[in-house]
Amino acid sequence: MATKDSKMSRRPGFELKTPKGTRDWVGSDLAWREDILFSSLTYKSQTISSVFKRHGGTPLDTPVFELKEVLAEKYGEDAHLVYDLADQGGEICSLRFDLTVPFARWLAMKKITHVKRYQIAKVYRRDQPAISRGRLREFHQCDFDIAGLYDPMIADAEILSIIAEVFEALDLKITIKINHRQILDGLFAVAGVPDEKMRSISSALDKMDKMSWSEVKREMVQEKGLLEEVADRIGDYVRRSGDIYEVLQFLESNPGFSANENMKAGLHDMRLLVSYLEALDVVNKVSFDLSLARGLDYYSGLIFEIITKPPSGNVAVVSGEGIQSSEQRKPEPSQVGSIAAGGRYDSLVGMYGKRPIPCVGVSFGVDRICTVLEERREKAQKPKIDVYIMAFSGKDSNGFLLERMMVARQLWDAGIRAEFAAKVKPNLPQQFKAAKDLPLAVIFGQDELSAGQVRLKVLLPDNDENDTKDRGQLVSREDLVEEVKKLLKITISN
Repeated sequence: MATKDSKMSRRPGFELKTPKGTRDWVGSDLAWREDILFSSLTYKSQTISSVFKRHGGTPLDTPVFELKEVLAEKYGEDAHLVYDLADQGGEICSLRFDLTVPFARWLAMKKITHVKRYQIAKVYRRDQPAISRGRLREFHQCDFDIAGLYDPMIADAEILSIIAEVFEALDLKITIKINHRQILDGLFAVAGVPDEKMRSISSALDKMDKMSWSEVKREMVQEKGLLEEVADRIGDYVRRSGDIYEVLQFLESNPGFSANENMKAGLHDMRLLVSYLEALDVVNKVSFDLSLARGLDYYSGLIFEIITKPPSGNVAVVSGEGIQSSEQRKPEPSQVGSIAAGGRYDSLVGMYGKRPIPCVGVSFGVDRICTVLEERREKAQKPKIDVYIMAFSGKDSNGFLLERMMVARQLWDAGIRAEFAAKVKPNLPQQFKAAKDLPLAVIFGQDELSAGQVRLKVLLPDNDENDTKDRGQLVSREDLVEEVKKLLKITISN
């Protein structure tokens, strides 16, 4: 008889699916993501977490939801994307929007003044999803932050170096687009933007990577109430990007900018940063983009985004008029947008306590990085099983199930990924089919077992039951693990 639950599951109009903007991770998809984060890819020995540890990172895990008050007024115009939860037990909570604000809350709560921390966890946004472009409503972020009072721009330079090392480990060509909030505020002030409109105009400018300048200008004028001539002056400034030395020269040579205190402070920071990036051999990966705004309200200094474009793709050219506008030279944006972003946020921790703690950090978009790397996935991915254990089982044999189990246990104990047919008497064609595309097979029958041996066979890419000319090498049970490891090194390197 059908149960009440089964009747409900068949109600008209019910579609069994994940909520939009989410996905299930299973099998090879999940293994691929874990490889990027924690394991060694076949083409590189480093991973994201190994880079973090090399720089002294301490792991942190925070709750998936926070008190709503903790997240309130931290995200500017993106605040409507925060998922609010129903009152449970007298506390109003929200799902975390990012990992930065929970980190700031933890610093203030624990009264920690110096730490390098990393965190890899899911975050949630009520956004319009586009899964094919890596834009989800539930997705992984992977953050590294440096908190503490240091001399200017040293920690910022280390964060940019970490970014370069991570993408070198993943063998991705990237550009780090950088700007400075004080430089941006100086540009706005010189252009004539009123103080009360600074953040809303910054939020509009943040859409320059998705919209044309004419569309951004329309939002500034028609929706934000900015005077058109002020918007035009902003456009003259922010449509410039490229070589960091050339953009700095352009800004420093403008008399109007040199009189603005925000601009002078920002330019001083950027000059320091350039010298540190030269020492760290990262400056060639950087592009100074005056249109970069980063919409989140808590950023206070250096800001940056990472795209999968080589720096030569968007370097502006110096002409007699100064730096050429990037409007004509800007390459097509990456399909998935930025794959990492971050900046300096010196005032955020102070919102939760009496002591402000300067911080700078980066957040890597794990799901977007997976999307970008998808094309290389088949070449880079290891087989999920290393060895398949087979038995020659004739009419009179018992299938050697117990013996196959014992060999499997021997390999598992040595950390070798092994599998055997879950049948008492599997036939040989079935076993070869199950071993398709795997590197090695352990094969035995009564004769081998009686002699305390097994056959270790390197499988061909298109192995089948007819592949019997090479019966493999005979090895003793005692030497099996050592011989398997030797052959695995050879087959993986090839």
